[in-house]
Parts: sequence; C-alpha cells; structure tokens
Amino acid sequence: MTGPEDSTSEDRTIGRRALFATGAATALTLGTVSFAHAAPGGDSGGGPAERTRTVTGTLPPGAPDFVYLPVEVPRGVREIAVSYAYEKATVPAGTQNNALDIGIFDERGTELGGRGFRGWSGGARTEFFIRADAATPGYIPGPVRAGTWHIALGPYTVAPQGLPYTVTITLKSGERGSTPSPVYPPARAKGRGRAWYRGDCHLHSWYSDGKRTPAEIAALARAAGLDFINTSEHNTHSSHPAWEGLWGDDLLILTGEEITTRNGHVLALGVDPGTFVDWRYRARDNRFGHFAREIRRAGGLVVPAHPHATCVGCNWKFGFGEADAVEVWNGAYTPDDEVSLQEWDNTLAVAARSGGRWTPAMGNSDAHRDPDRVGGPQTVVLADELSREAIQAGLKGGHSYVAESAAVSLSFTASGGRGGHAGIGERLRVAPDEPVTVRLDVTGAPGCTASFVTDQGTLFSAPAGAVSWQTTASYATYVRAEVRHPPLVAGLPGPLAAFTNPVFLGD
Repeated sequence: MTGPEDSTSEDRTIGRRALFATGAATALTLGTVSFAHAAPGGDSGGGPAERTRTVTGTLPPGAPDFVYLPVEVPRGVREIAVSYAYEKATVPAGTQNNALDIGIFDERGTELGGRGFRGWSGGARTEFFIRADAATPGYIPGPVRAGTWHIALGPYTVAPQGLPYTVTITLKSGERGSTPSPVYPPARAKGRGRAWYRGDCHLHSWYSDGKRTPAEIAALARAAGLDFINTSEHNTHSSHPAWEGLWGDDLLILTGEEITTRNGHVLALGVDPGTFVDWRYRARDNRFGHFAREIRRAGGLVVPAHPHATCVGCNWKFGFGEADAVEVWNGAYTPDDEVSLQEWDNTLAVAARSGGRWTPAMGNSDAHRDPDRVGGPQTVVLADELSREAIQAGLKGGHSYVAESAAVSLSFTASGGRGGHAGIGERLRVAPDEPVTVRLDVTGAPGCTASFVTDQGTLFSAPAGAVSWQTTASYATYVRAEVRHPPLVAGLPGPLAAFTNPVFLGD
C-alpha cells in the first residue's frame, strides 16, 4: 500500500514507563500521524493524489485493551486505506501468543458509545478501506471528512517478548462520490399466523470473521427449515443493509450484533437496523448495564452468548441480571454447553423459590464457515406471527424449545386434575398436592432418551416418543424436558438432541 509519491515511516514503540504511567486506564493514545500536505490540487493548489505513512512500534506485555493511533486527515480526501501486520513470537507451551485486532473511528472521536465508529474487523482482515460510496465489509461507507481519525488497535493477547506491529495508512484524493441510502430488512414476514417458528440468532458472515456471504447464509437458513435469523457480526453493524433482496414471505431477517468484550460476548438480538452497540469495557468498568439498556431502547433483546466457552475472553463475567435470555447451547454440543445448561437450570430453582423473574434459554449455531451448520441448533418459538416483535416476545417469555435440527419437533404440556393446562414457559396454577400430568411428544429423534428434569434433578426417563409422567407441585416446582443421544462416555450424559424451557407448577 506504500504510495510511490510520498511514503514516510515513524516508530511508535511503547516503553514500559510510558505504558504504566496511564495507571489503570484501559486505553492509550499514541502520537499523531500527520498528513498536513496531503490535500489534492483542488484544495491546496497542488500535491500528490496519494500519500502514505507507515508506523511501527512494539506493545509490551500488560498493554491496555485499546491503543489509539491518531491520524490527521486533511480536506479533500476521497478514501482512507489501512493495512497492518504484527509478529508472532516463539512462546513456551501454555503461553498465549500475540493477537492484535484493528478498527477505526472518524473525526467525531473515540468516546465510549460509538458516535465516531466507522468499522471493526478484529483479527479477521489485514487491510480495509473507507470511502463515501463503499467500504470493506465490517466498515461503514461515508465521506472521509477532515479532522483527527483514530485507528484502534486491540492487543487481545501479548507474548512475553512484546507485540511488534506495523500500520500503513494511505490517503487518496479525488471525487468523493455519494453514499447510498441503506435498505434494511422489514420487521415482518408473511408467516403462518400463530405458530411455532424456527430460528438461528447467532450467525457470522464475511462482515466480521465469517467466510460466507449474506446470500449464502440466507440460502442455508432456508435449507435448514428456518423461519427467521438474526445478524450478529462481532462489534459492527455494517451488515445491516447487506441483506437486501434476501428476505421474503418465508424468511424474517432480524438485525443485531455480537458485542465481543474482554469479559464475554452478548447478542443484541433484533435491534433497530443501523444500531451500533459499543464493546470497549470490562466487568470491572461497571458499564454493561448502560449498554444493555441501549440494546432495549433500540428494540432488542440482551442475550449472553456461550457463557462457558473456552476461548480467551469468552467466559461471561457480567452476571445475568440484565439478560432477557441466555444462549445455553452454542453450535455442536460440547462440555461447555453442558456446564451452561446446568448453571441455567440452577437459576430456575432460585426463581421458582423466590417467585422472581427467570431467564429463558435458547440455542444458536454460531456458524462461521463450512462445515458449521446453520440452524444447528435452532430455537423453536411460539409466536403470534412471524414478526420481530412477536418472535422477541416468544423468546423473552420462554415459549420456546431448542432442537438440533428441523427434523426434531417437540410438544410439551402440563395439565391439572381440574382442567388446567400450561405450555412451555407458562405456569400451571394448582394446589400443592393436586395431581399434575406432564406429557412430551417427540418426533425425529430415533434412538434418543427423553427425560423430565425438575428442581430435584432428572426424575423420569424413557425412550423418546410419547412420554408422560405424573407429579405434584409440592414434589416439583418446575418441569422441563430433555432429549439426549446415547452417552459418548460412560457415566456422562449424552449430547442433547433437544430441550425445553420449563413449565412452573403451583401458585
């Protein structure tokens, strides 16, 4: 990317003294890169059409979460292009190696809340560009206005030897072009009226670190029998206008974001199109509640994702007080999903005892690329119609179950001796010792075992099919159903094929 007409290189090495002078700050700003004479002839009476600056430096161990490189952008710039590279180190076994993310904020600044946000690719790309009429996926098209822009570097992990990096910035002059008006997915599809609708609300395209196009994802969603999906790119809303022509009477497309912090990931599910939610905070900063409220103000749901995933920074540290639902099952069923399931089940017992609010569970694929399976798993929601509002109401109310594919269907109800009836996510109001019959009908799960789980644990199991069991509210404060494959390891539970949210029993 070095321009032949103008190229300079500067060092931005951070010494330990400079770094720790910032105290407990989680961000650091480097010296400014100047393009004072980069304006085109039309604005300055002369000058090259393209200029490049290259910055090198080294981030030490203990570097802050975000390092900002200010860039003075003069008038008359049509395009800003950035590339970067960093060195991997030789590290002992068990030691994290270097990993460096990148993004950019425009002249409106880096203030938390994202007013100046113009894009983020994390570690998925080594270069990007922004101009009025187009931008690299993950970035927001629009004019390159004069002022101080900030390239955001995110040292995710730093090796003991430090993290050497190089950033190259190129400004190109010329006619700017115009920014197209975004076309967003509609909030309603034709659907089937009140029905059970299948969806996958955690998906990644090439607008973050996925490898599939939106068109490929939409086709795979239809093939998987899905009725709705939610866009969830890491730390960017740039894909919201990228689904034009891909929705239809049979497919509702919700817009969202996966907010990827250093202390866990959370889905902003079904926010207003064009909404960006910031991610630059940790649990210690006490900022999550503010951004959870931002998600809700934008019409979305707050859904912590894969809370016990094993990747660095993926464990959920913010608590579940702000959660509208929790992603208990993420992709192929693994031990961390089992831990998430059991932790979620523990919260049901607390809610049942206190009579307080409970948090529904859901499942999503988190599909990025082949062979990741879109719709594996999927959340099946009872909704009045196929619309954003109705789907969200079903998810938040817990009127849903999770299945490994569209081949698996469940019907789960509880009924009392006096004609009372309750479905998934509801409460059956019965006297403590009144007989309650719980019934589960399973199709599409041959060879699996169905179980009824209560606050005491698993109390009844049988081959999956038509299964019923009798209990009382004094014996079980709630009942939920699980359908599992045979165990892969003796003495451990088998992988899930499906599970339901609970039916609560008693007044």
